Amino acid sequence: MAIPESMTYIAAEGAGGPGVLKPMTGPLPVPKPEEVLVRVLAAGVNRPDVLQRQGSYPPPPGASPVLGLEIAGEVVAVGTEARGVGLGERVCALANGGGYAEYCAVPAAQCLAWPTGYDAIRAGALPETYFTVWANLFEHGRLQSGESVLIHGGSSGIGVTAIQLAHAFGATVYATAGSEEKVAACRRLGAAEAINYRESDFVEVVRRVTSGRGVDVILDMVGGPYMARNIRSLARDGRLVLIAFLQGSKVENFDFVQVMTKRLTITGSTMRPRSTAEKAAIAATLRERVWPLLDDGRLGPVIHAVFPLADAAAAHRLMERGAHIGKIMLEVA
Repeated sequence: MAIPESMTYIAAEGAGGPGVLKPMTGPLPVPKPEEVLVRVLAAGVNRPDVLQRQGSYPPPPGASPVLGLEIAGEVVAVGTEARGVGLGERVCALANGGGYAEYCAVPAAQCLAWPTGYDAIRAGALPETYFTVWANLFEHGRLQSGESVLIHGGSSGIGVTAIQLAHAFGATVYATAGSEEKVAACRRLGAAEAINYRESDFVEVVRRVTSGRGVDVILDMVGGPYMARNIRSLARDGRLVLIAFLQGSKVENFDFVQVMTKRLTITGSTMRPRSTAEKAAIAATLRERVWPLLDDGRLGPVIHAVFPLADAAAAHRLMERGAHIGKIMLEVA
């Protein structure tokens, strides 16, 4: 297939609400020597995209200003120093930006093959959540088989992935969600207990289901208001892993006594600023340890809704309403 001179992409006309997202026409990205050019078939919609659109999460230096951090499609050009990916291969990739477009340049090292039997929508729903969950839950959080974990936002794209991965690797999983429908979804995905945080105090539920011990790891995307309650819910030598701050990043009058007496670890990270080498290492681990589970159908993405690329604004409105379970996707071709 001949590569065109121009493409459709979604531009944000200034910071603001979903309405600032508009289809535009412009030149294709030029891949760097270590990158490949992908004809995008599907792109994932993620919370960082919303934050970037609002003006609070700017792209790192050198990254595309176009939204979109995960794609699936076909490789149509290969940089002179790109390795491990060939022309015509179907890949999904963690992008550094530029995913809301018909073509996207991504580092070859951040590409992974489509799992067996996957189409573009399912493959495109994988990279952002799987890279993020693996790095934070298993590397920073050091979650091990036989341990217990509490996952906040269990019905989100991150939460759905975290529940399935933790369960598949032998952990006992507890999750929070905001409705009975979402709670039921968490249980279907492998949570031993799912807590409707609008009706129950997760601290009390965790204390009950663990016989007062607490959990070994907590994966939190809520932030400030949950800090003290998370600390109370952790077992001795527990680890709190922070990946977002949907309700604020600051805590006032916090007492660190339990952090010391319970020997707790508080950690966290963001994915986008990491170097290509760091992301490549995560990709290699996913290829070895997680992709076989996807190939076998033991876990996989939950797709809530699919929108045409031109309707990216509608996809963002759905994301902001918080009514979804799993992933929101854009179909590009």
